Amino acid sequence: MPEQLTNYQCPNCKAPLHFDPSIQKLKCDSCGSEFTIEEITAAFAEKNQEAVSIDDAKAQAKASETLQWSEEEAKHLRAYNCPSCGAQLVTDETTAATSCPYCGNPTVVPAQFSGSLKPDYLIPFKYEKEQAVDALKGFYKGKPFLPSKFSAQNHIEEIKGLYVPFWLYDGTANGNLQYHATRVTSFSRGDDLVTVTEHYQVGRQGDVDFDNIPADASSTMPDELMDAIEPFDYSEMKPFALSYLPGFLANRYDVDSNADASRADTRMKNTTVDQLRSTIVGYASLLPQVENVSIEPGMVHYAFLPVWLLSTKYNGKNYLFAMNGQTGKMVSDDLPVDWVKFFVTFLLIAVILGVIAWFVIGMMG
Repeated sequence: MPEQLTNYQCPNCKAPLHFDPSIQKLKCDSCGSEFTIEEITAAFAEKNQEAVSIDDAKAQAKASETLQWSEEEAKHLRAYNCPSCGAQLVTDETTAATSCPYCGNPTVVPAQFSGSLKPDYLIPFKYEKEQAVDALKGFYKGKPFLPSKFSAQNHIEEIKGLYVPFWLYDGTANGNLQYHATRVTSFSRGDDLVTVTEHYQVGRQGDVDFDNIPADASSTMPDELMDAIEPFDYSEMKPFALSYLPGFLANRYDVDSNADASRADTRMKNTTVDQLRSTIVGYASLLPQVENVSIEPGMVHYAFLPVWLLSTKYNGKNYLFAMNGQTGKMVSDDLPVDWVKFFVTFLLIAVILGVIAWFVIGMMG
């Protein structure tokens, strides 16, 4: 009987498969067999197609029958039976890839990728869980004002590899900039110092083309963190295939491309102003008078991008870290500060600068 879930199991021994970033293939947890994306895509094509054909209302009805959830909560939940062990999995309505908490089998919900829900592209993970943990330790070392006990006592509560849904926007920005600019020159005339200020009207016009301006399409992801882990190398994007997902989590988008477009437009506008303004040189001051930028929208692509999320706890407070699963860049939403270290360092720098200034003044005297 067809199931709504697909468990990715080794064709040789039926043990769980997972995508291994180090070899860019799927690997069996038991016998060690390795398979290419194309091989597993072909092997599970029929199962995935059967799973897509099952009405989502079935999963929603199961969730409403789960007594620990209220009727309102159940509207946003789905309940499935694991094809491997029969256990019930309750997920939210956007979950697209997870694993069975009982037998550990990587599990994909093919219906979350049917029709317009299917991403155009995916960037595979390059970094593994152990590398994310090591990167977090290195991240601590680069923060001199962290409390000394933070890295030792900040325990990792959870770490998960997640394919985050993103919209990628193409477009052309047309900029029209006008500035009031000044040049200042000074010269001596007898005992007087003469300063001449010249005033100019400076304008710039131009078009800037953009490809793949990203905006995360998940309401549960902190936008600031997702922006901070950029850039991704989009030259390494692959056509989307479900076979990249086993061993990782994934949620389909719940913020549509129209809702996210304003974020991308703002980035295009700011970049256009910065690029055109950077061509204006040789002036003492620039006062903006007009900074008009219009956006001509282009193609919009739907892509899954790899992110490691690490949740830690220190002194009863939770901290969230995110690492770009392709480049290894690590960022954090918040960090504690050892103010004693901060002020001691500040005073030390002030003393050193004071000694240097005293020495220079002494030499000039």
